[in-house]
Amino acid sequence: MENLPQGKTSPGILLVKHQSTFETFLMPTLMPHPLAYVFKRELIYIPFFGWAMGRMDMIHIDRRLRAQAFNKVVEQGKRLLAQGIWVIMFPEGTRIPRGEQGQYKSGGTRLAVATGAPVIPIAVTSAKCWPRKAFIKRPGIVDVSIGKPIPSEGRSADELMREVETWIELEMRRLDPDAYPKTPCEHPPLV
Repeated sequence: MENLPQGKTSPGILLVKHQSTFETFLMPTLMPHPLAYVFKRELIYIPFFGWAMGRMDMIHIDRRLRAQAFNKVVEQGKRLLAQGIWVIMFPEGTRIPRGEQGQYKSGGTRLAVATGAPVIPIAVTSAKCWPRKAFIKRPGIVDVSIGKPIPSEGRSADELMREVETWIELEMRRLDPDAYPKTPCEHPPLV
């Protein structure tokens, strides 16, 4: 928690590893600021859950309209950040199975560069208890690791995303080493 920006109106863009539905519900309970999710418009059509999200002050985008969608994210993101509301995005775009790495997209870092807000990388081991696309949950501990804010000013979105991706993926391997395949240098020497 000590890595989170301080102050009522300090901006922040949270970029979170997405393994399960759990972190969608968890993040608002942990953060000292209200959150606004950036999410795909299709989720609004899910009965009850989507309807509720559609009524909240969040940023829903139509991914088919790429340039217009990003302009909407920047416009609404600036407004929300000015109100002290942090924007949260899942840079891999979808839930990724435990022990795997998705393709990181630069939407969150592009928003950060456009608004001057820092990005806060977050690693979450939620799939240990609530795997992707699974209804059944297992008891256990979900680790959440919050990285230091990364300034966006004077940076390119792609460079910033590479830094976020490197931090999150290294942290995931530290938090959940059993889920990731060992690289050859990690194997003990043969006797």
